[in-house]
Amino acid sequence: MRKIISLFLAALLVLGASSVSAETAAEPKTVTAKVAEIQKYGNMVLDVTGSDVLNAGFAYGDLVTVTILGKAYDMPIGSDYNEVDQGSMICRVAVNKDAVPPEDSAQIAVNLGDMAETAGVATREDIDQDPGYVWHLNPGVEDPVTVTIELKEAGAYVERLAVNQLVHSQKREDYPNLTDAQFANFREVTTTGMAEKRLYRSSSPVDPEIGRNKYADAASEAAGVKTFLNLADSEEVMRSYPGFADTYYSRQNIIAMNLGLDFTEPDFSAGLAEGIRFLLSHEGPYLVHCVEGKDRAGFVSAVLECLMGASAEEVIADYMVTFYNYYGVEPGTDQYNAIASAYICKSLAAAFGVDTIEGKDPAALAESY
Repeated sequence: MRKIISLFLAALLVLGASSVSAETAAEPKTVTAKVAEIQKYGNMVLDVTGSDVLNAGFAYGDLVTVTILGKAYDMPIGSDYNEVDQGSMICRVAVNKDAVPPEDSAQIAVNLGDMAETAGVATREDIDQDPGYVWHLNPGVEDPVTVTIELKEAGAYVERLAVNQLVHSQKREDYPNLTDAQFANFREVTTTGMAEKRLYRSSSPVDPEIGRNKYADAASEAAGVKTFLNLADSEEVMRSYPGFADTYYSRQNIIAMNLGLDFTEPDFSAGLAEGIRFLLSHEGPYLVHCVEGKDRAGFVSAVLECLMGASAEEVIADYMVTFYNYYGVEPGTDQYNAIASAYICKSLAAAFGVDTIEGKDPAALAESY
């Protein structure tokens, strides 16, 4: 079913990109907006809606030039961050009336990066108080910040968008072929060098955002996990989730790291080192998680796997299980290979300061990192 949905959406993208009339296509397309909000990871939410952008004549798969503080950035228009490679920019136009709550927004973002800092707009300060962060505009930057979106090439990204298009659901019934643990993206890490039943990874056992927390909490209890590495939350935010005190998770050893999404930043590697020291000083088994258990948890699991002697092939295979659990991406497909290359291969190479991890000594690279 998920594959059918993906193909259907891909077809809609192609039709949407080709449905602009010759008269409309001849007209220059421009949207000027203000930055209304900077989200936790630097995504800049605009004061126009996604519908406003589409009604101005833009379409999914268009390549646009976005100007911020006098500097121009080329990026595609897409509906979600994972439709571009890690570290790449996207003009995210999210229009989903069926979401809870309904979404109709336009953002300028970097997939697994920080658009606000990349564009020189603001600097984030991590704090313990809810929501766990505060943004400070850089010197000389006046509020509100103006953003201009101009069409560069209609439909230039449509084919790539169709390959990267990923669809997942928050409803358990939409995944009849998965166990509860798989639905929660919960699994034991079993790559080379890992002791049996010592390290696990999953989506968040307490954050209800993606509808998997109760399943992840139950799986953690069944596995007897004693110590958790929470990469996503501050202590205060973690404890503010509804029902936190009633979870198995809340009664175990937890370190709340509140880490960002840029794995090349010194703060991330330093935070990870602190997290590993916490694990070493507490009882196992251990579990690493973020929100989905995909990006930060995937990267940190990969680093730990490398440290313990896993090959690049093992690391990639474990990472990609997540994309089957959420999106039904099958090994051996073009989409599988494209995602692996755009995500874990690219993120490890960038963090380790090499062109590729294949053919290298992953353990030595991870230890240095």
